[in-house]
Amino acid sequence: MNAPMERPSSDKEQLSLAREAYRLFQTRCFWFMRPDLEITEANLPLIIRGLRTHGGHAGYALAARLCR
Repeated sequence: MNAPMERPSSDKEQLSLAREAYRLFQTRCFWFMRPDLEITEANLPLIIRGLRTHGGHAGYALAARLCR
């Protein structure tokens, strides 16, 4: 992962961070989604909302990094 509060500088980095966040928080935030879901730009709003809602402080911080 990037530095704790560093935002991704490109779309590719943003998707990479979203994929890692999904993997790390899958059971806590995304239990209702397939574990092997291919994360795309279309999934970003759902990933951000899930992190903010169920991810605790770490998830909220990751969601802030994903917002561009």
